[in-house]
Amino acid sequence: MTEIAFKTARQLAALIRRRKVGSRELLEHYLSRVERFNPRLNTIVAFDLDRARAAADAADTAVQRGERTGPLHGVPMTIKESFDMEGLPTTWGVEAFRDHKAAGDSLAMKRFRAAGAIPFGKTNVPVLLADWQSYNPIHGTCNNPWDVTRTPGGSSGGSAVALAAGLTGIEAGSDIGASIRNPAHYCGVYGHKPTYGICSPKGQTLGGRVSGADISVVGPMARGADDLAIGLGVMGGADEIDGSGWTLTLPPEKRKSLADFRVAVMLTDPVSEVDREVTDRLQSLADFLAHRGATVDDRARPALDSAEVQRVYVMLLRGATSGRQTDAVFAANLEAARGLRPGDESYYARMTRANTMFHREWIGLNERRHQMRLAWAEFFKDWDVLLCPAAASAAFPHDQAGERYQRTVAVNGRQVPTTDQLFWAGYTCLTYLPSTVAPNGLTPGGLPVGVQIVGPQYGDLRCIAFARLLEREWAAFQRPPGYA
Repeated sequence: MTEIAFKTARQLAALIRRRKVGSRELLEHYLSRVERFNPRLNTIVAFDLDRARAAADAADTAVQRGERTGPLHGVPMTIKESFDMEGLPTTWGVEAFRDHKAAGDSLAMKRFRAAGAIPFGKTNVPVLLADWQSYNPIHGTCNNPWDVTRTPGGSSGGSAVALAAGLTGIEAGSDIGASIRNPAHYCGVYGHKPTYGICSPKGQTLGGRVSGADISVVGPMARGADDLAIGLGVMGGADEIDGSGWTLTLPPEKRKSLADFRVAVMLTDPVSEVDREVTDRLQSLADFLAHRGATVDDRARPALDSAEVQRVYVMLLRGATSGRQTDAVFAANLEAARGLRPGDESYYARMTRANTMFHREWIGLNERRHQMRLAWAEFFKDWDVLLCPAAASAAFPHDQAGERYQRTVAVNGRQVPTTDQLFWAGYTCLTYLPSTVAPNGLTPGGLPVGVQIVGPQYGDLRCIAFARLLEREWAAFQRPPGYA
């Protein structure tokens, strides 16, 4: 049964429909693997087993009756801890919310259930979903299945680990600073960051908030590109209020082969230098695409200044999360901002200013963001996708000392601030663009590397279609050693 644990959700649903395996049988298989591997990984942190078993039994009965089923009928799944799941904790790793339990399901959870999925647990996250590591005082540290001394990424780190280790069928995450893309890259799975606004985040907020955050999105994670399309189809669309006025219709991707694509390739950038182990894999992919007949260019870029993009992104990102401050913390940050040197453009300085900026300044930054959005639209008139890194390196060793902006990561033999690699998150998500991270092989040391596939606004299906072609012809999900 080991191999079945690593099949895609689409394959699992097909096996269930054809009665090759039962939903309850598959659920129990995953639970046996969780019992075996979760202690070393600490990825699944809350369980809803009684309801999952009852739902799996009902799914099997429906198949026996020949009833019509959804695209994920009978497939066991987990979901990121930040999504409400009735009766289970939603804490975002914050001590103050340790005892909080969700009164109902998030909209994403409701839609996965309606699609036939069998949710049985929730996966680990960092505090406030604000790190490229996944550890918190409530649930502890989540480990990368490729090397448990390393981070699985964050903030959807537990989601990526559960997929990579074969503990679940499909997953969902959220992303404001590469929180889907970074763990997918570090753990060797697939993740899709949708176009901003096309997937409702309802029920994926903390402390009863009902408003969605700027830049932040929710989206699917999986072991295969087809599953991303299925997951996006499940999660996409307006909530019940907005749905009275608009429906989501994403343009289908008509290109059928890699040779049909015009591909811009971005290996690195002065704002965030990328380790050679990552750029070598991306260059190999670019060479492969050219050999396959694709039009490939490593100089094509939108008419944007990378340093300015990083500045605007960090300011709007930290502005989007500034509402988390208590009155006391805001007062302290306001005092700190007054003491900053005018020319200080460090991450700490930008973060502190953003936490306390006037709305007038936010409006100016937002205007510049939309000018950048138009520059991207012009770029995508000539190019179909942009390929770039998802992060500056492969997964790095656990490092929980000090504040995140004080930590470093090794890039080409030098220690650089981990916050530099926010560039690879914000270069595209600042301007609402979709991107898919797909496996792109392994480093010489045996760690996964992903490629970020960026498309035009609402070009989500194009990104996923390109990932599907790479999966068939270049690189696909690989099972980490030791999880048979």
